Amino acid sequence: MTLSFDWNKTRAAGWFRTLRDDIVTAFETLEDNHVTGPLADQPAGRFVVTPTTRKSDDGTDAGGGLMSVMRGGRVFEKVGVNVSTVHGTLGARAQAAMAARGVPGMDSDPRFWASGISLVAHMQNPHCPAVHMNTRMFWTPHAWWFGGGSDLNPCIEYAEDTAHFHAIQQQHCDRHDPAYYLRFKAWADDYFFVPHRGRARGVGGIFLDDHNTGDWEADFAFIQDVGRAFLPAFVPLIEKRRISPWDAGHKDAQLIHRGLYAEYNLVYDRGTKFGLETGHDADAVLMSLPPLAKWV
Repeated sequence: MTLSFDWNKTRAAGWFRTLRDDIVTAFETLEDNHVTGPLADQPAGRFVVTPTTRKSDDGTDAGGGLMSVMRGGRVFEKVGVNVSTVHGTLGARAQAAMAARGVPGMDSDPRFWASGISLVAHMQNPHCPAVHMNTRMFWTPHAWWFGGGSDLNPCIEYAEDTAHFHAIQQQHCDRHDPAYYLRFKAWADDYFFVPHRGRARGVGGIFLDDHNTGDWEADFAFIQDVGRAFLPAFVPLIEKRRISPWDAGHKDAQLIHRGLYAEYNLVYDRGTKFGLETGHDADAVLMSLPPLAKWV
């Protein structure tokens, strides 16, 4: 049966844009409040906002969004907060991938609609962890689902920071189902593992995909709380670590860890592959890559 979710799509897309606006404001506030340390004398960073577009195979407009990137700030070396709403017809490879995941109707009607927010932050101070967050809604004429999560990627690990980040995730998951946190934490541990390195890319978080309990309102409320968890989970860590002293050895460790992050996103990340294969703006898709990285 074909599902008609036009109003639900509008609500979801509006929420992702609201979350984007809240995060951009919070991050620029962090820049304004950073008044000590080696980078305090340089201007506070600001986001540069660029519209993005997706073109269908015949060259017609198929949606787009906003790419918001800050480079060279006092706190953030590079951070991107992207939001988009796109639509079109899935290509053969994407259809096969969706069908393999159990999405019905790929052989008869491969139209799709997708909206979401994606964020990656790489920090100036090596004591401040990098972070990734995204939430999204995906629709086809025969199915819909939510996905996303957030995970912390420190190059210098602090057990209390990891505990705080996970505790906030659990609080927001528990509002909806006490089983969610452990299930989605385990999913993140598996998803963000780098097989060719034999290790995780960070200290985890939560991750979910294909989330559809049959109750759209309940699932939408849950994915909103996944998004709401981000700022209270991440910002206190940066407020605590942003003025910690660091030296060349710390920076070297950070750049090497960024190499691991880049490897994962280019080789394994499903969102990167989907974005490039469906014709979305390549700069927006690859926004997650760090400004500098190194390999030993």
